[in-house]
Parts: sequence; structure tokens; C-alpha cells
Amino acid sequence: MVVSACGNKEEKSFEKALESNDLTKIRQKRTELVSQQENINSKIKELDTKISKLDTVKKIPLVTTIQAIEENFEHQLELQGNITTQQVLTIYPEYSGILTEVYVNEGDQVKKGQLLAKIDDGGLGSQLAKLKIQEELAKTTYERQKRLWDQNIGSEITFLQAESNYKAQQKAVSQLQQQIGKTQIRAPFTGTIDDVITEQGNVVSPGQSPLIRIVNLDNMYIETNVPERYIESVTKGKKTEVFIPVLNKTIETKIKQVANYVDPSNRTFKVEIDVPNKEKNIKPNLTAKVRINDYSSEKAILIPQSIISENANGEQYVYVVKNANDKNIGNANRTIIETGKIQGDVVEVTKGLQKDDLIINEGARSVKDGQSVEMISYEESK
Repeated sequence: MVVSACGNKEEKSFEKALESNDLTKIRQKRTELVSQQENINSKIKELDTKISKLDTVKKIPLVTTIQAIEENFEHQLELQGNITTQQVLTIYPEYSGILTEVYVNEGDQVKKGQLLAKIDDGGLGSQLAKLKIQEELAKTTYERQKRLWDQNIGSEITFLQAESNYKAQQKAVSQLQQQIGKTQIRAPFTGTIDDVITEQGNVVSPGQSPLIRIVNLDNMYIETNVPERYIESVTKGKKTEVFIPVLNKTIETKIKQVANYVDPSNRTFKVEIDVPNKEKNIKPNLTAKVRINDYSSEKAILIPQSIISENANGEQYVYVVKNANDKNIGNANRTIIETGKIQGDVVEVTKGLQKDDLIINEGARSVKDGQSVEMISYEESK
């Protein structure tokens, strides 16, 4: 009742000063209230100090930390490419005619030069037989004339005519043999028959009728484009990991070749990567994911990207627990850091952290610089 009465009295005094419109009285009232406010704040501060001494259960933020360790770090440049082979070819005929014979089936293994199919030669074989007879006659005539000429018998012109006729017959036979050779379809390299496109009995024409597709699965490789900023780190012989999603297969290999030309349209350069294929289950045009080791460090400190914050100046920082006591209570110290390569969810810290530093993980977003925190657990950085 006394407090209420004092409060009402003070309220009436305040209202009376306002209603008086007297500047002197209003200023006096303001000075009086300011004095009362300072007195109240001082008492509140004394109460807080007393509470702090008497309260044994303080409200200190709970955090988890990770301990910085030095570890081996191999950064992987991730790219995508298609698997291909240097030896995949669709064979077209060089001669027009009926495809009279096909000697292979799909899946057959063939050797270089092996006869795969034959086109009707349209009577060229008979013409060749006649030319060979004429060639034999010209050869016999030439040999006789040469023996006589060596004995100084007969005229020189007769010998030269026999020699010229023999050479002309040889050339005619060779040309016809080459023409007949175009009717025979032979394997350009050792490989596997992937597809017999045109069946026996069809009429084929040069450059228009695909006959057979042959593939060599031994020399497989991936061709992919690499951004120009990696031109110094992506080099010939660099260790590479190839993952083929369709086969769920990972292959350890190396870069086979690096182009010496940067494409001005997309600022990339090409690399070729060997793909061993002993089991022959990797096929051309399969999609593959490529991971190239473009950076390595034996003493890298890695931390999760999620715990890194940024200030108004664009500087990155984390909180490190300092001066921890035996109750795992310490101070959160804001530490400016510099970062390097990113791999998945972690990033390498190149400056600002030391080995064994305790970095706040869970709770990093809610603490302030210099604030007391309690560590409930910690783990090594990964």
C-alpha cells in the first residue's frame, strides 16, 4: 500500500509538472528522474554482482569442438568425359556391285588383313586370267629377244619392243589386280566385329553403303576439356581416377596426353586419359567421371565449410577455444583465417590455425568473441 501510494504520488507530481508548462519546473523534474535512474542502475549492478558470486550454476553456452590436425590432403579436380577408342571404324566399299559373300558375324574376333566380305567383280576375274596369259607370252618373247640381243643377234628395236610389251602387260595385270582387290573387304586392324550392317545379296556403292563396323576395345581412352587455370597442375603422367557409373567401376590410371592448344571459345584445353580394358566390358561412348589430382599437401589442416563465417570486410573467421580449464570451460576467440582448396564439405586452412587448436563446431553461430563457453565434446578435424 505504501509503494502504491508513493507511485501514485510520483505519477501525480510528474503530470503536474507537465501541465504547468513551466520550463523551470519541467527541467527540475527531469533532473530528479535522471538522478533516480542512475541510483536504480547502480543498485541493479550491485545486485548482478552479488548474484554472480552466489549463483553456482551459470548460463554458459555449450559447444562442441574439433581439434585441428595436420594430415595428407590430395585435392581432386572433377570433370566429365566420354570413353572412346582410336580404333572404331565403319567400313564402306570401294567398288560397286552385289555383296556376294559375308564371312563374319557380329562378335567375331578378326585379325588385320583378314577377309571379311566379297563383292561380285563383274567378270574382272576372267579378264585377269586372260591378261595373265598375255603377260606370260610377253614375258617369254622378251626373254628370248634378250638372249638373242645378249649374243648380238637381231635388232635392238625388236628387243626394246618386246621389253616394252612385257612391262605394259605387267602393269595391266597389276592394275586389274588392284581393281579386283577393291571387291575384297578386309579388316583394317585387329578387333571385334561390332555390327554387320549390310547383308549378303544387297547391291552396294562406294561411300554410300556401310558394310561392317569393327572395333578394337584394347586402346580405350577418355577425352575431356580442362579449364585453362589448371594448365600448370594438370600435366602428362598425372595420377587420375576414372569412375564409370553404368558399370559402378573405378579405375586408377594416368593422363596420356595434354594438348598444347587452348580453345579461345571456352578457354579449355584437351587431355586424353588411358582406360585399361582387360575385361572388354568398357564400351565406346560410355560416360565417365574423371578425378585428377591437381594439388597435394602433406600437412594440411582441414575444417568443415559450414563453421566458417565472414565479416563486413570479407574476411573469413572461426572461433577457437582458448585458456580452457579442467572443467572444459574456456573463451571463444574469433580467429581470422585464409583458405585454399575445397574438397567436398571440407576446406584447407592455409593461414590462421595451428595444430591442436580447438575449433568450435556446433554452436559456432551463437557465440561471441571473448565469451565463455563450455566444451561438451571434441573430435579431430577431418
